[in-house]
Amino acid sequence: MKSKSYRHFSTVFKKEKVKLIDEGKLTVKELSDIYEVSPTAIYRWIKKFSIYDKQERVVVEKISEEKKNTELLKRIRELERSVGQKQLELDYYKAVIELVSEEAGEDIKKKYKPRR
Repeated sequence: MKSKSYRHFSTVFKKEKVKLIDEGKLTVKELSDIYEVSPTAIYRWIKKFSIYDKQERVVVEKISEEKKNTELLKRIRELERSVGQKQLELDYYKAVIELVSEEAGEDIKKKYKPRR
């Protein structure tokens, strides 16, 4: 049976790594992968050495609010443009149906209306 080896990290080391997490430069998972430390141990370090209030939860967002809003506004413009194009197509088809109806002398719209 293998004996399990334990590694001990200095307080300075732990504080440095927690500072990197607090600044958003590393995530717990990245730190865990790099140093082969369990995420539970890292969360204990954070609880002990973090600069934030122990009751306060910090949510780190990958995309800033400004960038997210800009992307959403861009998406809205694209959708509005698409809706505008569809409306133009719809208006065109309505005009064609009216023109064909006049030339044919019968109500094409009513004659070929889908049944529900």
